[in-house]
Amino acid sequence: MSEIKEQDIILDSITDGVFTVDHDWRITSFNRAAEEITGVPRADAIGQLCKDVLKADICEGNCALRQTFATGEPLRDRVVTIINAEGEHAPISISTALLRDAEGRTIGAVETFRDISLVEKLRKKIEQKYTFEDIISRNHRMYEMFDILPDVADSLSTVLIEGESGTGKELFARAIHNLSPRRGRPPVIVNCGAMPDTLLESELFGYKAGAFTDAKRDKPGRFKLAERSTIFLDEIGDISPALQARLLRVLQEKTYEPLGSVKSERADVRIIAATNRNLLEMVRQGRFREDLYYRINVIRLELPPLRERKEDIPLLVDHFIKTFRSIQNKVINGITDEALACLMSYDYPGNIRELENIIERSFILCKSKMIMPSHLPEPVCGPGAADDPGGADMTTFRDVEAAFLTNALRKNGWNRLQTARELGIHKSTLFRKIKSLGLEIPDKQQS
Repeated sequence: MSEIKEQDIILDSITDGVFTVDHDWRITSFNRAAEEITGVPRADAIGQLCKDVLKADICEGNCALRQTFATGEPLRDRVVTIINAEGEHAPISISTALLRDAEGRTIGAVETFRDISLVEKLRKKIEQKYTFEDIISRNHRMYEMFDILPDVADSLSTVLIEGESGTGKELFARAIHNLSPRRGRPPVIVNCGAMPDTLLESELFGYKAGAFTDAKRDKPGRFKLAERSTIFLDEIGDISPALQARLLRVLQEKTYEPLGSVKSERADVRIIAATNRNLLEMVRQGRFREDLYYRINVIRLELPPLRERKEDIPLLVDHFIKTFRSIQNKVINGITDEALACLMSYDYPGNIRELENIIERSFILCKSKMIMPSHLPEPVCGPGAADDPGGADMTTFRDVEAAFLTNALRKNGWNRLQTARELGIHKSTLFRKIKSLGLEIPDKQQS
């Protein structure tokens, strides 16, 4: 049996696709699994440029084989997309290495790849389960809000979204708009805390030419731009009493007057307001109008901070890793258990926005395929983090999971049924987790 036929038999017995190229990028071998994954017959592939056969999304700009030729280093498990013979996009996982002869001279390269379409379908199915619009969560309090958002969106009522900075208030506002009958027109976003009061007034209501020295021509305000759409007033707790009075008129009478105008204009606008302040306390202190508070507080959504929905951290980390992998074109496959344990034990005063920044920073520092504790900032995973007794002993994700469930059980008086309901999981799942993690329930609390 010739050496070539022997090689073909060996390659055809492998379930992964395998092909080899010479220095001119022309395919010199192509196994049966490669035929099945790409839909290209071996006879048609041999002698062709590999980019013309695989048509992968990295062929032109970030070719894995080219990188291996240049560095001599193999690549492992890079996820790319090819276009098969039917013109369909198919996700594959590829690995590359150099081919050398008996004297150690490079004679070409080999690429192995496997079809991960099923894996991608399962991943997307899981993501859909925990994703509502662009909001990612498995937290039971978030699920309760997901349930009512379609009904909230269908109404014309004003919505007040409360939550700390970085909890995703704008995402919720966009979700409400995107589900509403007004989704055909873009929402208008206004950060009330980012502008001085006089500028904010002209931004909201617009002005007429001659209203002040530099007003050379009419300018429509944000309410005019949001006609038949939605206006999102972020950080509404920062506006002055005078502006509160003008906003109250818009809510009560559906009219407003641009600066310098003597004629009122109608406002067919859905208002969604948000704040990181305690508006009710501000009302008690006389710093926010009580009548305005009750006008905007028709439907109230309170977003929990990230420290109260830590079960979402692994989902969010995975989401941010995929996002930055695409943006920065850097092959980082995930995060180690030790690094995830650090993230799970941190309290996030900046909430989801802070977690996103941490992952972006880790991408810059990471030179390996996995984010490690050394890539995380010191407050999260460093000498300072060791001072936190809540996270001092957490070294693996298993430890984090055990601590999380123990805290949830303790909070619910060790009642497992109540804990399962709060976590939004089936009771049998909780029982199984308790057993697998070896958690001990006090003898008198075995309900």
